[in-house]
Amino acid sequence: MKQPFEAVVEHHATTVLRVCRSMLAVDDADDAWSETFLAALRAYPDLPEQANVEAWLVTIARRKAIDVHRAAHRDPLPVAELPETPTELGLPGVDDTGFREIVLELPERQRQVVTYRYGAGMSYSEIAAVLGGSVDATRRAAADARKNLRKAPSGVSRQEDEHG
Repeated sequence: MKQPFEAVVEHHATTVLRVCRSMLAVDDADDAWSETFLAALRAYPDLPEQANVEAWLVTIARRKAIDVHRAAHRDPLPVAELPETPTELGLPGVDDTGFREIVLELPERQRQVVTYRYGAGMSYSEIAAVLGGSVDATRRAAADARKNLRKAPSGVSRQEDEHG
């Protein structure tokens, strides 16, 4: 017979907290700990009686810690000053063909990494899984692409050269 869930929490709370704190800052670890036990509470009725409850909880805690870590990287970063005017790049209906042309001139791998990283918001490990190769190679391709984009004339300058 399975233990009541309260007994599971009491018995494994410290282990789960250790896992969360090994991966996150204290406040984030506390949040991940709570999320772990909320998820476990929902799934506990379906857990087989012979299951290793501690391993099951550690797996949930690890995944919740990863979720907290990923969510933190999606938050906007504060800046000292806002730009004078917002950029129109990427807005529907705005002519950003100059920028698109510059991106299209990148080598294929760099173009794909830039698209997945900055267009779709994927992590380097996710991009490496999609494109094949290592995370380090994916990071290198992104760095090379940024370097090439910095060297390229802006779409506005290029249009001015062509038309005036």
